[in-house]
Amino acid sequence: MKYLISLFLGMVVGAAALAALLYFNPFTAQNSLSPLSVTDNELISLNYSAVAADALIFTNDGESQVAPYPAKVLQLWEPPIRKTVAMATVLADSRNQAVGIGIKFSSDSESTNILNGKALVDSVWHIYLPGRGSLFVEQSENYWSYLREIVVPAHWSSGDNWRGIWNGNITSGPGALGTARVVGGSGEFSGLNTEGVESFAAKAYSVEQGPVAISANLAIEIPRLELATTPDP
Repeated sequence: MKYLISLFLGMVVGAAALAALLYFNPFTAQNSLSPLSVTDNELISLNYSAVAADALIFTNDGESQVAPYPAKVLQLWEPPIRKTVAMATVLADSRNQAVGIGIKFSSDSESTNILNGKALVDSVWHIYLPGRGSLFVEQSENYWSYLREIVVPAHWSSGDNWRGIWNGNITSGPGALGTARVVGGSGEFSGLNTEGVESFAAKAYSVEQGPVAISANLAIEIPRLELATTPDP
């Protein structure tokens, strides 16, 4: 019996040590500085709320933590898309003026590796800005820092919530500098190939409801005309 107790205690201690290593590992810290912060090119800054109830439409499998919105929206319960989240939202500029509409599809990534601090989601945006044109954004998002600094503390809290100030980039690729791939679709963006970065600014999170007060920003670099049209040597 004492050997079983020793084995059990050893497993508990080992699991606790592994959890602590994952949680406090300094090499998995996420960079809060945008790779586009030093660019001289134009930046399109598109803001939206990451709270489901603030979207035009938000849906998932209907069994996830965050409930679909509005309540009667069709749910993605079919096996091929059960791990997909779809959202349509109004996009605003830096003055909080509506400038377009964005449709985003996100799915859990097979490249997720918690041991390496990678809680990945693959997503695509279709963005339409009236009077300017449309854009497509492809990116890999890493939510490890978000989970470690917001979600886990919320579960540890006696009130099952988190409040504070957290800012961080969620884009982690496919660009070499951790940027998203952006392709122009129509209008002035036709033929454009550039980069983008999506970031979160969180203030409140609930274990029961998910994001309560989280705003998001999608920054897209627009190369200067003379650079964008220069042929490759």
